[in-house]
Amino acid sequence: MTSLALGSLQVATPVVLAPMAGITNAAYRRLCAEQGAGLYVCEMITSRGVVERDRHTLDMLVFDEAETVRSVQLYGTDPVYVGKATEILCAEYGVAHVDLNFGCPVPKVTRKGGGGALPWKRKLLGEILEQAVAAAAPYDVPVTMKTRKGIDDEHLTYLDAGRIAQESGCAAIALHGRTVAQAYSGAADWDAIGRLVEHVDIPVLGNGDIWEAADALRLVEETGAAGVVVGRGCLGRPWLFRDLAAAFDARGACREEARDEPSRRVATLPSLGEVAAMMRRHTELLAQHLGEERGCVEFRKHVSWYLKGFAAGGDLRRALAMVTSLAELDALLARLDWSEPFPVSELGAPRGRQGAPRDKVALPEHWLDDIDGTDWCLAEEASGTSGG
Repeated sequence: MTSLALGSLQVATPVVLAPMAGITNAAYRRLCAEQGAGLYVCEMITSRGVVERDRHTLDMLVFDEAETVRSVQLYGTDPVYVGKATEILCAEYGVAHVDLNFGCPVPKVTRKGGGGALPWKRKLLGEILEQAVAAAAPYDVPVTMKTRKGIDDEHLTYLDAGRIAQESGCAAIALHGRTVAQAYSGAADWDAIGRLVEHVDIPVLGNGDIWEAADALRLVEETGAAGVVVGRGCLGRPWLFRDLAAAFDARGACREEARDEPSRRVATLPSLGEVAAMMRRHTELLAQHLGEERGCVEFRKHVSWYLKGFAAGGDLRRALAMVTSLAELDALLARLDWSEPFPVSELGAPRGRQGAPRDKVALPEHWLDDIDGTDWCLAEEASGTSGG
């Protein structure tokens, strides 16, 4: 089987679940892990929140009992805070992998110089990475980073970011093939991922527009990436990780066979009944971690993703999106046509947010004037935001 090495950490299948705010909590990570091998990253938390023991931040640092490899994505703009937070995660939470977010496109993050805006400051990026790597080293915990191509097409940063990541001792770098200005619009630039692979010696993970297992294989083959990061493609489709594990297993077992058309079309086509069972399992896991009432409330946001393309009526969809108990969920799921086949028109179709590109990225004043300067107010959010 093709595997991924992140320092001393071996990932059986070269697939990483991208951290997504409000989505990749302990229950969802457990659900995805039950489908296939890979690395499942906790939703992004702030370094300042960890160091200052912010209750909301620590509430997100929850791991399922079956989670043998704990992986956390950390956000920060201050090297000292990032270093201290990394040490806390390793020493007190038994985290086996720390990923640093330099790809978030959310305006409230970039206007403070964080997320996808930060790699423009090359010196600051290096200082943050060096602090994190040094803090994790005594625990033999690999540090990776996630980034984008740059702020916009005129301010690209990914090649410099890759060089700095390598020089700082990072175990790998993940590249989302879009700029901050693009957010989630347009098409991901896989050619940029290939250029980064040629530019660095550490593993590169490709991210962007992976909707099916065949997309992941194609990205790896076209770019030479060591693996993939999957985000929106698994929304309402945790079985995608089963397909990914099978596809990479076939590719590793016989590369020639993996190029054949049948094995490139690995895709689970569950009936609506099987999807309903997955919805029930998801809510059950949420209830175990959050309590039944809150777990049901948390599940509501997933209903439209699970039922995308199915013929379930509007009234039933609305009722499921207002569910308050497992008993009510069971009664509503029983009203679905469990024999309805999976809508093949949804295969390869984008999921989740897309939107339009931004005319201007929110940045600190004079941010673009100097690529090395660090003489500005280091500030960061006190709560998690969406990943990049």
